[in-house]
Amino acid sequence: MKDKVIFKRIKRLFDVFLASLGILFFSASMLIISIIIKLTSKGPVIHWSKRVGINNTFFMMAKFRTMRTNTPVIEIKKINKPEKYYTSIGNFLRKFCLDELPQLYNILIGEMSFVGPRPVLFNHFEIINLRNEKGLNLIKPGLTGLAQIKGRSELSAFERVKFDEHYMLNMSFILDCKIIFMTNYFLLRENYLNK
Repeated sequence: MKDKVIFKRIKRLFDVFLASLGILFFSASMLIISIIIKLTSKGPVIHWSKRVGINNTFFMMAKFRTMRTNTPVIEIKKINKPEKYYTSIGNFLRKFCLDELPQLYNILIGEMSFVGPRPVLFNHFEIINLRNEKGLNLIKPGLTGLAQIKGRSELSAFERVKFDEHYMLNMSFILDCKIIFMTNYFLLRENYLNK
C-alpha cells in the first residue's frame, strides 16, 4: 500500500513536470495551430469533448478541433466516411497527433495522466462497462496507454480493456516511461521512418 502511495505521488510529480515542460516547448506551435484553425474553418479552436475520468466522473477533454461543427458526437471509426467531416488541416493534425497537445492542460490540472487508459466518450457504454467490471474506473485516464501502442483504434473494446487491465496490474514508473517512449517511436515510424 505504501509503495502504491509513493508511486502515485511520483507519477503526479512526473505528470506536472512533463506537462509544464510540454506547454512551454510547444507554446509557439500551439499558437500557430490555433491561428490556422481559426482562419480556415468556422467554430472554436478548441473542441471540448465530454469524457469519462477517474471514478466514472465526467470531465471536458481538450483537443484542437479537427472536425467540422456538424460532426456526430460518436467515436470516429463509427462515422461513415469521416474524412468528409475533417477541416482543411484536421487530417494533418490527427496524423501527427498534434490535436492532442491541449490535453497537456488536462494533465496539468490533474484530470488526466500521461499514461493510463485512454479516456472514452461519455456514450461509449461498451468500454465503460467493461472497464468498470475490471476496476479500471479507479485509475486516472491517460494521454497514451498500453492499448495505444498495441493497436489503438484497431483493437476491439475487449482487447483495449484487456491491455488497460494489464497496465493497471503492472503499473510502475519504468512501464510508464516505456509506454511514452514506444508511443513516440510508433508515431515517428508511422509518419517518417516508413517513407
